Amino acid sequence: MGLIHVTVTLKTHQKAKRKYQADFLIDTGATDCLAPTRALESAGISRRGKMNYELANGETVEYDFGLAEIEFMGELTSGRVIFGPNNTEPILGVIALESVGILVDPVKQTLKRVPAIPLK
Repeated sequence: MGLIHVTVTLKTHQKAKRKYQADFLIDTGATDCLAPTRALESAGISRRGKMNYELANGETVEYDFGLAEIEFMGELTSGRVIFGPNNTEPILGVIALESVGILVDPVKQTLKRVPAIPLK
């Protein structure tokens, strides 16, 4: 499957003047979003805690995370954003995707909206 990117905007709250906007890699293997630490700090996003994450190579690392509004494809959600290394590519994780009803179509290598988000 090819790589899918989408433009994402992160900010602390609706009326925040500072923000971080970039093309994020869609990663259905990642739970949370990840962005470069410097970019999150510039957007005013604060560290709220630490969490252990397992990398693709099996290594476990501890990263700080913050909470942010996450906007993409005309949709808005909020969630954890990991303070990643400054040279890292931003990642949009599966929780943000699913929370607004967007799924990855691996055949067409596109994102698609579900008609309704299940509550059951």
